[in-house]
Amino acid sequence: MTRLARLRTTLAEQPWELWTRQIAAVLRMDLRKNFLSRRGIWIYLLAFAPVVIITLHAIIDRHSGSMREDTEVLAGIFQFFYLRLGIFFGCLGIFTWLFRGEIIEKSLHYYFLAPVKREVLLLGKFVGGLVTSVTLFGLGVFASFAMMYLRFGDAGQYYIFNGPGMGQLLAYLGVTVLACIGYGSVFLALSLLFKNPVIPAILVLGWETFTPVLPSIVQRFSITYYLKQLCPVSIPGEGLLALFTVVSQPVGTVAAILGPIILAAFVLLLACKLVRKLEISYVAE
Repeated sequence: MTRLARLRTTLAEQPWELWTRQIAAVLRMDLRKNFLSRRGIWIYLLAFAPVVIITLHAIIDRHSGSMREDTEVLAGIFQFFYLRLGIFFGCLGIFTWLFRGEIIEKSLHYYFLAPVKREVLLLGKFVGGLVTSVTLFGLGVFASFAMMYLRFGDAGQYYIFNGPGMGQLLAYLGVTVLACIGYGSVFLALSLLFKNPVIPAILVLGWETFTPVLPSIVQRFSITYYLKQLCPVSIPGEGLLALFTVVSQPVGTVAAILGPIILAAFVLLLACKLVRKLEISYVAE
């Protein structure tokens, strides 16, 4: 029997239906915790703060400005706030709490005592964090986009439904999903490696911020490198950092989409190995 045939046999013998039901059960429990916890109020603020600002802009400056200017402003809000700050820190708060929060609340042992493989538990919690982050920040991006063009009336509707607007909105939402996948997997793994993942997260933030000044080949190990190339409206670099930015050759759309997904797959494989060795010590928390 060839290796491929043995692999097919092994995969066919796995209890996929059972694992799917277990992941769904973990997902339901985590969604209630993620959405209804008072601890996560600050994540709601991160997701919807731009909506408030754009709404005030639409009220105060309703008779000034142009659609082109507002399109560039929206692109700046998405790339500089959502990608570099909002989604980053939102995923930090959501995904690091998936296991670390259970340890702090002294409830993780209930999961480990249940007849559920730890890898299945990890995937269920990851999906729960992903649904939470994509829902919150996806709604935030959607509301920001809608409020930005609502003040233009019929012209805004024409731009969205008969112009490039709808394509831009779908691109922003797609990049939001990829950002949550990439950052979420990294922060979930960091929470299993470190008791306090905040300091490693700061290092990740520094890496994502300053990789544009590094050689082109090094930039490919940054999540932001791929996400920026999928943004529908480009923002020219400004300031001191732009002077040192190394212009790298862009990758194709498919490669830019697969980049964060492949990274997340490798990181989740590492996280599965880490969770198998995870030992609970409530005294140390």
